[in-house]
Amino acid sequence: MFGSKEESFKIEQQLNESEPPIHQHLEDEGVDVTRRSQVEKKLKRKLDARFSILIVIYILNCNDRNNASQARLKGFEKDLGLKGQEFATLLSIVYVGYILMQVPSNMILNKVTRPSLYIASAMVIWGAISCLTGITTNFVGALLTRFFLGFVEAAFLPGALFLLSKWYTKHEIALRYALLFCGNLLSNAFGSLIAAGILGNMEGVLGHAAWRWLFFIEGALTMFVAILAAVILPDTPTNSRGFTAEELQVARLRMREDNGEADVDSKDQPILYGLKLAFADVKIWCADRYQKKMPFVIGPLVMGILGFVISIATMNKGARYVALFLQAGSYAGYVIMYTMMSSSFHSPPAKRAVAIALLNAVSQLGNIAGSYVWDKSFGPTYRNAYAIVLACFVVGIALNLWFRQILAKENRRYAEAERLWEEQNGPEAMYDPGEAHAAPKGFRHLL
Repeated sequence: MFGSKEESFKIEQQLNESEPPIHQHLEDEGVDVTRRSQVEKKLKRKLDARFSILIVIYILNCNDRNNASQARLKGFEKDLGLKGQEFATLLSIVYVGYILMQVPSNMILNKVTRPSLYIASAMVIWGAISCLTGITTNFVGALLTRFFLGFVEAAFLPGALFLLSKWYTKHEIALRYALLFCGNLLSNAFGSLIAAGILGNMEGVLGHAAWRWLFFIEGALTMFVAILAAVILPDTPTNSRGFTAEELQVARLRMREDNGEADVDSKDQPILYGLKLAFADVKIWCADRYQKKMPFVIGPLVMGILGFVISIATMNKGARYVALFLQAGSYAGYVIMYTMMSSSFHSPPAKRAVAIALLNAVSQLGNIAGSYVWDKSFGPTYRNAYAIVLACFVVGIALNLWFRQILAKENRRYAEAERLWEEQNGPEAMYDPGEAHAAPKGFRHLL
């Protein structure tokens, strides 16, 4: 029903057979093998410079999603006549649209030839929707704009993660993902300062309340940066502008070496193929320097748990202040988990696109519940809220350990398949993983 490893392997095998030898690739493009290191360094410098705009986009993405909380300080709730849990609903409804659209968006992104234009177009639309929030006059109007804001914003983060996975190897991508997620942290740090400047100086300008200007200005800023993103963001290693043919060839070679095969989908592959493979893979439902990742996932979660325990145990301001730092540090484990997911689904790209989007979509369920977990009735200690989050962290650690066991089992299976192949065919024979062990020779999950 959902496809099989045999089908996936057949497609991958066809793609590999259609590709000439690696050295032939380089010679055809005029790239001398001895220049590989030099070209690769130049390529990565260009990629890092151009992808840095993703951090700016992520800041805007978070600001447009979270500015309702700042607007509340200057009459947003009063002017719209919100009652009871309606404000909490406005906060959480964003994530309903956000969750619903992430997987379909990445499936579309995997099919488009210009991801830069796709992401930039989404930015223009969500920036416009953010501006429209500034003209709403009641709960229903705000509810609709907030829902569609999340619906369109869903194109960005999973799309950015997938696009990065098209260019960086599994040994490089953890750092890039970490830098990208700095956008979220920077948004938390400076978003309130930007909002304070607008809310403190724009009240009554042109007859509009300051909170309306907050939506107007931040939405317009997003649309302006979208124009820059359309020009700056790379596309894929097969067609991106701003790179030499030599650099693009090396980029494709890097991904082929990292994945064990060409990082492309079959031309006649249906759009739902990646979805079928992703839903059939149990790894999705579980979940650089030292080449180990799980300790850096679980470690920060344990640190966060310690912070929650302190917050539950005491109301001492000093202790709770330290606990906040421990809780914030747990975010690092969330980032590393994304890198594990990306590298655990090496091919085909359609499957990786769905896997990344699905992981991010499921992770946002906490944001829907979060608006209600931190209810005022739990104050001033908020021990109940801390206990709920602590329990979620414990479950998260257990699921990560289960995920590691699944990856370790697959690594053993890959190694055993290679050993048996060499015993039967000799170490020099071209490796064929076969239908039961569809993984390229030498591929191992990073644990």
